[in-house]
Amino acid sequence: MPLPLQGLSAIVTGAGRGIGRAEALELARLGAAVVVNDYGRPGRDGTGETSAGPADQVAAEIRDSGGTALAHTGDVSDFQQARELVELAVTEFGRLDVLVNNAGILRDRMVFSMAEEEWDAVLRVHLKGHFNTTRFAAAHWRERSKRAGEPVYGRIINTSSEAFLAGSAGQPNYAAAKGGIVGLTTSTALALGKYGVTANAICPRARTRMTEDVFAGVEQPSTGGLDPLAPEHVAPLVGYLASPAAARVTGQLLVVHGGMVAVVERPRVAAKFDSEQDTFTYDELDAALGPYYADRPTGETFAAAEVLGLKRG
Repeated sequence: MPLPLQGLSAIVTGAGRGIGRAEALELARLGAAVVVNDYGRPGRDGTGETSAGPADQVAAEIRDSGGTALAHTGDVSDFQQARELVELAVTEFGRLDVLVNNAGILRDRMVFSMAEEEWDAVLRVHLKGHFNTTRFAAAHWRERSKRAGEPVYGRIINTSSEAFLAGSAGQPNYAAAKGGIVGLTTSTALALGKYGVTANAICPRARTRMTEDVFAGVEQPSTGGLDPLAPEHVAPLVGYLASPAAARVTGQLLVVHGGMVAVVERPRVAAKFDSEQDTFTYDELDAALGPYYADRPTGETFAAAEVLGLKRG
């Protein structure tokens, strides 16, 4: 029986470590040929010899397991380098079928202390990085679809965060970038649906090098079982969303960690008020909204902090 992703090719950004590495390994295990992207050149080991960078190491790991993979060490926040990443997959594998956007950085600080560079860097890598690769992958699928005269196979899996859903006081840049990624995802899903492409976003929770401070107080199991915050809990959902079985899943946001997947419902209108004339007056708004908010729970906002309490079982 063929593997679910047999004959397909994929790109995974930020795949040298953590969640991206687990995703790249899972896609390869399911049969995909993978371009492993992670920014950074090979370094030097203790003897002065050149050592392979993280992307090269993961690509080699896939090949050693019988899969097909190659490394790309470009910066996805750079428009031209993102173009080259997509072109590499198309040139080497004949086409691109799956794009997993995972690359990211953290520059945590309260909003009143954040430097401009800390804001710009996080928005550039997360949000612009997601756009850059999506832009060139989308153009590839649109061109293929027009040439074929029918929809083609395309899957985009983007990486948002619970920091956007629940709010994160010390991560205004990160929360804003991850919220923007959800907007990019839903827009992309609508724009590319007619070409056969799906686009979804996940909110993963995992213990990685990037989040080691965030989850420093969360203990790992002492029984030797899989850490509930292991990246390996995230990868199977990405493999599923990349597969033909998920053809009807698009424009969705899913939370995943610790053996649990939760589908997040879209926002709904909680209340509606109409003016008695052409437009509202201040007094009319005060009379309508004042009592409404007076009856709402103190501290309730648009943020859905309850997602932080989700767990398996």
